[in-house]
Amino acid sequence: MHSYLRSIGFKNLKNKSELDLLIGEIIEHPDQKIVTEDEEGNVFAELSREFGEFTGIAVRGFYVEDKFHAEYYYPYFKGSGISTEERVEIEKRSDREAYAGVCDEMRIGVTLIFYLQNAVEYLQECRTKNARRMPVNTTISALSTGGKIILPVYKNENQIKSGEKYTNNRNHLMAAAREGDEEAMESLTLEDIDTYSMISRRVMTEDILSIVDTYFMPYGIESDQYSIMGEILDFYTAENKETKEKSYVLTLNSNHLVFDVCVNQEDLMGEPAVGRRFKGTIWMQGKVHYQM
Repeated sequence: MHSYLRSIGFKNLKNKSELDLLIGEIIEHPDQKIVTEDEEGNVFAELSREFGEFTGIAVRGFYVEDKFHAEYYYPYFKGSGISTEERVEIEKRSDREAYAGVCDEMRIGVTLIFYLQNAVEYLQECRTKNARRMPVNTTISALSTGGKIILPVYKNENQIKSGEKYTNNRNHLMAAAREGDEEAMESLTLEDIDTYSMISRRVMTEDILSIVDTYFMPYGIESDQYSIMGEILDFYTAENKETKEKSYVLTLNSNHLVFDVCVNQEDLMGEPAVGRRFKGTIWMQGKVHYQM
């Protein structure tokens, strides 16, 4: 049982027979079917059905003599907008026909790894090597199995402008450091030392969540899962057409990376509101967009 099925409204789906029945219905009556060939010439396909607005389940497998053999399934959530324009490398998993996107996103300070939603489109691009289009940007989205709403940190106008200036300067330094600029590396190191000293002083008398506005860091042993805290820019409620369970879709700004998160309403502690913060763990997904 996929642990993130609950995020899209299948919290009460608890036994394998119910899951097998659901997967069988998707295979028999998919909303969308995409077929291509993998690197070894096998007929690879993705059959999917939407159960809510931008949410659904995709089943991937192979056609053998016109019969579909399911290999695996996964719940998906399609995000909105463009999250990053950094270069994305696509890596194949060793145990199945699944792919991950890897991106050096300077704003979050770590390598961003996400589960590739449009793997079939990627395989189609690989087959046309002579005219292969390059990915130009990526839409990031995420599913969450639980989180909590936290009150915002008050900032005046000067603090907001100062924070934006600091972020822009840091991004320029990180870009220069990535190109091998030793002065930029030294400046970043000194900044980190100063930040550590400041936090060490303030944490003695203040709560850590009033010092740290947002964060984005790897979580657990899965490379595409993260622990995050981000400011809620927008939100709405989505309903699963099959189960009638409701989920929150939150548009977050975490370390200046903007993306959407889908979480079951029953798994979220607190009431979301614009300006408040979401803190929780997520499974990162993404769709790479190619040149037209």
